[in-house]
Amino acid sequence: MVVDWQVVHNTVVPVDSARLSPADVRERARRNVLEVAYAGDVLVGCSTVRPPREGVATVISRVLPEHRGRGFGLALHERALATARLLGAREVETVLTVSNTAGLRFAARAGFTREVDRYRLEGDTVDWVELRLV
Repeated sequence: MVVDWQVVHNTVVPVDSARLSPADVRERARRNVLEVAYAGDVLVGCSTVRPPREGVATVISRVLPEHRGRGFGLALHERALATARLLGAREVETVLTVSNTAGLRFAARAGFTREVDRYRLEGDTVDWVELRLV
């Protein structure tokens, strides 16, 4: 699971500061709920649920480019949202790069329409945006 989750994450997230090693993924798995999605035995995507802090959880769904447009993102998102709610989330956010226009459109269709924060990590050339589900 660790290697497959890492492959999807590092393929979908294009910024160097976000590249993760297997050790990074194992560390994240101790704090967050990480899942991997397959179509049969073909890897298609992954998700992250960061447990609620002060009632706010973060959900992130990623689908490999060659598998987009087939409903995998929606299925990952709905599962992550259900997990966040089971963990006690009163509100839900997501985070993505502003250069990910397809992801921004998906997030908007899913109801993530209120911008909470926008920032740039050290060494990045692109901004990140946190959006809240309304």
